[in-house]
Amino acid sequence: MPLEVGDQAPDFTLEDQNNREHTLSEFRGHRNVLVVFYPLAFSPICSGELCQLRDDLAEFQNSDAQVLAVSVDSAYTLKAWSAQEGYDFPLLSDFWPHGKVARDYGVFNDEAGIANRGTFLVDTDGVIRFAEMRQPDEARDQTAWKQALAALPA
Repeated sequence: MPLEVGDQAPDFTLEDQNNREHTLSEFRGHRNVLVVFYPLAFSPICSGELCQLRDDLAEFQNSDAQVLAVSVDSAYTLKAWSAQEGYDFPLLSDFWPHGKVARDYGVFNDEAGIANRGTFLVDTDGVIRFAEMRQPDEARDQTAWKQALAALPA
């Protein structure tokens, strides 16, 4: 069952496509975090969603907010995909233990061994203020993400 609005966001530390570690709790007290789970790098819907995120990044990532995109892909795969698509935000590898963070957030798809499309807006207190989950074959409408970010106090 996916986490819901009002739940405390589980902390995590994951490595990105550039081998840098990112810890969710490091943003507490000063930045909101949009945590975007997606199934697999290089897949059509994931590419479309993350390219849209890249193109609209200024609306999602600024002095008040950080984007962290998470999949079960290896950091090596994420590095190649990031270079190909020009992603300028962290792509985090939930590769090992396989899908642990996705499981903690309730979005791991056991049948496919990947994350479903989960989106969580975590405020500066570590509380989830927006939550949605879609199946791997369902693209998300990022308008709701923008509205959720805009509704948070600056």
